[in-house]
Amino acid sequence: MNGTMRALPFRSELLDYTFDLHIYLPPNYSRLYTYHLAIAQDGRDYFQLGKIGRKVEGAIEAGAEDTIVIGVPYPSIGQRREWYHPESRGHYDYMSFLAKELLPFLESEFPTPRLSYGRTLMGDSLAGTISLLTALRYPHTFARIMIHSPFVNDTVLQAVQTSKEWHPFDIYHAIGLDETKVHTTDGSIQDFLTPNRKLHHLLQQGTGRRYYHEFNGGHLWSFWEKDLPRALQYMLNTQQER
Repeated sequence: MNGTMRALPFRSELLDYTFDLHIYLPPNYSRLYTYHLAIAQDGRDYFQLGKIGRKVEGAIEAGAEDTIVIGVPYPSIGQRREWYHPESRGHYDYMSFLAKELLPFLESEFPTPRLSYGRTLMGDSLAGTISLLTALRYPHTFARIMIHSPFVNDTVLQAVQTSKEWHPFDIYHAIGLDETKVHTTDGSIQDFLTPNRKLHHLLQQGTGRRYYHEFNGGHLWSFWEKDLPRALQYMLNTQQER
């Protein structure tokens, strides 16, 4: 049985932008029940390239929680960098948008648990970075993180080192073995693998559930899409002890 896909407009005053949110509702969706809430940055990519609706249904069939997925799209490559990059001024506004604007709106629209473990933030590359940073800033709001090949620099590593609030988080973290020379949107070529290994070393100090995976492949959706079933099954499987 298939779930439902639809679009939902949402106006952010903080970001001065109206989003066309991508929405996935699981099979037999009803307002009489509560559902886990997953919010994906790079939302259009997760829905179109990652085919996340099908992946979530496969995870649910295998025992995962019934989950609503919200895809938050970006308007342009430049704006994406301004919202997601840890050195940009705009990334603070984006984190506030997620916690203080978008989440209250989604909770008014959909029946979801009002608990940090009832919410997952996910993202790839810079979208993974902003997902991690948002959870670090609002640890009592978001406690599950699913990140593929996040951009990691000293700012990100320091944010993890200086806080212990994230220790009980559930974290899925994947990076490709070929991500040593990644062409980024600012025109540079960077090593993603080495700093992600440093991030993994830090995150191992936590007490929550952890899954770290190095896959054969590079910084492309063709590889992330193949890993999504494993990631979703881990993050959303209620049978696995926390």
